[in-house]
Amino acid sequence: MARVTVSVPGKLILMGEHAVVYGRPALVAALDRRLTVRVAPRPDGAVHLDLPGLGHAEETSWEALREYAHSVRESWHAYSRRPSPESFRAVQREDPAHVVKVALGEVAAETLMGLSLRVESDLPIGSGFGSSAATAVAVIAGALAFRGVPLDPRRIEPLALEVERRQHGLPSGVDSAAVLFGGLLWAQKLAAGGLETERLPATSPLLSRLRVYDTGTPAESTGAVVAAVRSRRDRDPAALESLLDRIEAATRGFRAQLELPVEDAAVTVDLIREGHACLQALGVVPDEVSALIRHVEAEGGAGKLSGAGALSGPGAGCVLVYHPDTERIAAWPFLQSLSFHAVHLGADGLRRETDA
Repeated sequence: MARVTVSVPGKLILMGEHAVVYGRPALVAALDRRLTVRVAPRPDGAVHLDLPGLGHAEETSWEALREYAHSVRESWHAYSRRPSPESFRAVQREDPAHVVKVALGEVAAETLMGLSLRVESDLPIGSGFGSSAATAVAVIAGALAFRGVPLDPRRIEPLALEVERRQHGLPSGVDSAAVLFGGLLWAQKLAAGGLETERLPATSPLLSRLRVYDTGTPAESTGAVVAAVRSRRDRDPAALESLLDRIEAATRGFRAQLELPVEDAAVTVDLIREGHACLQALGVVPDEVSALIRHVEAEGGAGKLSGAGALSGPGAGCVLVYHPDTERIAAWPFLQSLSFHAVHLGADGLRRETDA
């Protein structure tokens, strides 16, 4: 079998975090930082995993990978019957190769030749850039292409969602769809299961005026944060539904701004502020990040988390920052200690690269 190289982009949720888990729409954009998977044959039948970004390498077997995926799948099924932060802990693993092993285990055929699989990533981990979804999609695509299977996104998407479930519990599927298809997506979870996506033109100048800052890795995993929001919903469904209504209205309003030749700056500020207020009410914005966003608002701008957020501080992943005068943002002293990510939103999705 020949060597195979595939790559996928990262993603950022522009609006609709958490609400998308409950059937409300979300706006999500692929970004031009990519994760690459390289697969090469090994004559000895072993499976070698090389994850330089995590400082991890190991040799394993297809049998061990199938057993690993089966064990995690059983834990997830138990969690899905009674979802809670406590039951989700049984799904989590400390293994740094967790996502890679689950992805390979889910696509393992009865007989597969040995291979070496290397993951190279430009995506920060735990920052809301979709690193786990990118890993899932790229590993699945790389393994299938290595077996000579055509890269059909509609085949890859449900497999990637299964892997995302082992990492995040009960995700909407929007992350894996975004990195798989690329561009700017309007995504909504269907009542019958699955995800409905609409590709929007990624031509709005608003996309280039959003600034992305990293507040640091959240203390909790995305799955734990999603499970905490679900527990809150179980305790007070009416209050949660009211917040979801507000998030949906802000998401639809933000889409309307993206469809204009030039956004209305005042309306855009109000929409982003509303998105932040709703996430804050959900309890996923730590105090340190709330204080940062108050500084942004005091300057006439707006900011909100992109992604699941966190239950405790100080880090909560990426923050989207907007101001009618974009050039002013870089000069704000309260942002100087954060990592700034210069990204292009609306990048290509999964693609097969020229094998080196």
